[in-house]
Amino acid sequence: MMKFLKLGLSAAVAAMICGGAQAADVSPLLTQDPKPAEAPEGWTFSIAPYLWVAGISGDTSQFGLPTVHIDADFGDILSNLDFAFMAAGEARYDRFSVIGDIIYTKLSADGETPFGVLATDVDVTSESFSGLLGVGYAMLDGPAGHLDVVAGAKLWSVDTTISFNGGLLDGFERSDSATWLDGMVGLRGKYSFTPEIYLTGWGLVGGGGADIDWDVALGIGYDFNDRISAIAGYRALGVDYSDDGFVFDVVQQGPILGLALRF
Repeated sequence: MMKFLKLGLSAAVAAMICGGAQAADVSPLLTQDPKPAEAPEGWTFSIAPYLWVAGISGDTSQFGLPTVHIDADFGDILSNLDFAFMAAGEARYDRFSVIGDIIYTKLSADGETPFGVLATDVDVTSESFSGLLGVGYAMLDGPAGHLDVVAGAKLWSVDTTISFNGGLLDGFERSDSATWLDGMVGLRGKYSFTPEIYLTGWGLVGGGGADIDWDVALGIGYDFNDRISAIAGYRALGVDYSDDGFVFDVVQQGPILGLALRF
C-alpha cells in the first residue's frame, strides 16, 4: 500500500517536472538571442522546447494522509511518465521583453493491495502544471550580452486521483488537488565568449500562495546560425506550499537540454 502511495505522491510532485516542474524558469533564458551582433530592429520572437532530466526530494501530503518524504531520481519518474510537455517563449523589443514558460506532466502508477479485501489493486494518476508569465527590462545591454531584471507570476496546479479496483471498494475514486499563484522577481542574463558560444543564467524568487518559490540555473549555449541554438546546463527549483492538509514542499534539480528557435 505504501509503495503505490509513494509512487503516486512522487508523481504529483514530479510536476515540477514540474513540477512542473515549473517551464518556473528554464525557458526565459533559453530563448534569448545569444549572438553578439547588431541588435535587430522591431520585435523578435523565440520558442524553446526543452528537457529537464531532474530528480525530486522533499515532503508531500494529500488525501489527509500523514506527510511522506520522497526521494526519486529521474529514472523513477520516467518509469511512471505518461506524457510531458515543456516549452518556453520570448518576445523582445529593444531593452524590453515578455517571457513565458509552461510545464505539463502526467504520471501514473498502480499496485496491488494486501489480501485484496478492500481492493485488489489501486491506480494513482497525477497531473501537474506550472506556468510563468513575466516581463523584463535590460539594465545592462551591449554587444557581448545583457542583464535583465524580471518580474512576473507563476501558476501552479497539482491534481492526484486514486482509483480502487475489485474488493469492497471496487469503482471508488477520490481526487485531491491544489492551485495557487506566486509572484516572482529576479535576474536573467547572457554573456557571449565568441560569436557562437555564450553563458546564460537566471535566478528567480517569490511567493504568495506558496511560502517560498525559487528557481536558479546556469547553462552554456551554442549558436548554430541566426535561427537555431542549443543550450545545456543545470537547474534547481524549489517550492514550499501548504494549505488545509495539502503539503507540497519539494526541491527538483538536474541537467537541462534545450533547443531555441528564433524568428
